Amino acid sequence: MRQTGRQTRRPERRSPQSAAELAKVHDRTLAEAAARDLAREGAPPPDGDRPFLQPRPEIGDSWARLRRLGLDPDAGAAAVHLGPAEVEQRRRASGLDPLLPVLRDTLLDPAGSAPLLLAIADAEGHVLWQEGERGLRRSADRIGFLTGARWVEEAVGTNGIAAALRARRPMQVHSAEHYLRSHHSWTCVAAPVHDPGTGRLVGAINLSGPAHTFQPYLLQLTATAARLAETELRARRLESLHQLRTLAAPLLARVNGPALVVDAAGWTAAAAGLPPPTRLRLPSEGWNPATVHWLPSLGECAIEPLADGWLIRPVHRPGSGRPDDAGAAVAEQAQGARLRVDLRRPDRPELSVHGVAGSWSHALSPRHAELLLLLAVERDGLSAAQLADALFGDPGRTVTVRAELSRLRRHLGGLLAHRPYRFADSVLVTVLGPEDPYDLLPASSAPAVRRLRAGLAAGTVRLPGVDGAPPPAAAVPPGAAAVPAPRGPGDAGAVPTRRQPPASSADSWASVGPKACSASSETSA
Repeated sequence: MRQTGRQTRRPERRSPQSAAELAKVHDRTLAEAAARDLAREGAPPPDGDRPFLQPRPEIGDSWARLRRLGLDPDAGAAAVHLGPAEVEQRRRASGLDPLLPVLRDTLLDPAGSAPLLLAIADAEGHVLWQEGERGLRRSADRIGFLTGARWVEEAVGTNGIAAALRARRPMQVHSAEHYLRSHHSWTCVAAPVHDPGTGRLVGAINLSGPAHTFQPYLLQLTATAARLAETELRARRLESLHQLRTLAAPLLARVNGPALVVDAAGWTAAAAGLPPPTRLRLPSEGWNPATVHWLPSLGECAIEPLADGWLIRPVHRPGSGRPDDAGAAVAEQAQGARLRVDLRRPDRPELSVHGVAGSWSHALSPRHAELLLLLAVERDGLSAAQLADALFGDPGRTVTVRAELSRLRRHLGGLLAHRPYRFADSVLVTVLGPEDPYDLLPASSAPAVRRLRAGLAAGTVRLPGVDGAPPPAAAVPPGAAAVPAPRGPGDAGAVPTRRQPPASSADSWASVGPKACSASSETSA
């Protein structure tokens, strides 16, 4: 019987790999990769089949990336450490300083019976705080895991903090899942912390301890602590919004015409003369005060700075005699609109729209970036079931897909059609990708995105250009052309670039979309 209501995907039941099994996977995987490199240089190819045990997709992708960077699994890279003054400055800037007492009480055993280290890092992986059992801290010092260290993959290999910051979800790196052999005696779990007001990643909470004593429940405990930290951040933002509302009330009483006051993140504090939106999507490049800006939900507006926020007043179009109608403005913008999905920065995907009604841009959430990428590749459109299969490897997760697309349509309006979901025919879509194809939405474990990375690296797929199809070789804009093909895990070598079909063609989508077999049963939250 088909179940209705909320649809969830149960995690795959499988026994966790032991430290000894992981060590074998680590050594065998790196040895086979080295053998493939020799085979490319003319040596005989490696014998035998691939091992039955494989690293998890997130771990395997991390190892392959570090091999491409040339990181030595026995030595690592030169450590980067911040001085005390820089650490203190970053602590204040992170906004996590007031949360330390509650995190310490939640995660550390007062009796000291559990050998654990608590570390809190900022969004760039700098360890800003580290506390725990003294003997364990001495052991951590020997591998460079101390306050001020930058705990990123490029320097110290696969680790919990870097994995959580990259994947934007709770992650565990157990024993030999670490890329550096010197870290194999450790296990760490980490969970990212986001600012609830802006969605911006502010840091990660990490627990580390000896691999042989680590408990599986600590991953969920760390994730709960991250949610607790976000709750505290939300409470502080609500208090700030209340203070802005108190300041704005007398000002709005004196303003002629409709107006609203929003905080620096776009959340509405007060409004007069119009239904207040919960939040405005602010341009990612910021506002130039005392000028007119076009906003998707309000049309043209005069923007003025106010305390820690903005005073926004919708203005009249010349000759119209009335404020812009948001729906009409969005419909007008769909005609000949140019939509650009900029994925060149792995940590900050961005959407820009340019049309006759105006221009705007803002940062994308990881899920919205995935959806827009898949819809840009397949211009003929995809059903909710096809998108669910592409994102989760599960066609049944349509409720999640429809909810996310509904949120997107609040901002894109007529630019995004449905039945099937697709960009409007009049919209010109460009996707700007990173130099390294494996940096395309690196936090995503969606099966279609992983296949798309491999196709870009092999030269069999290209991202859509200005007209929705690959541009000619002589007029290829940066980021939208054939991406260089570095060696990827399991590649037999770089595939010669050939003339590609349009990104919206069935042949192109067959290699990355829901029609292809899923490369992984892993899902992302």
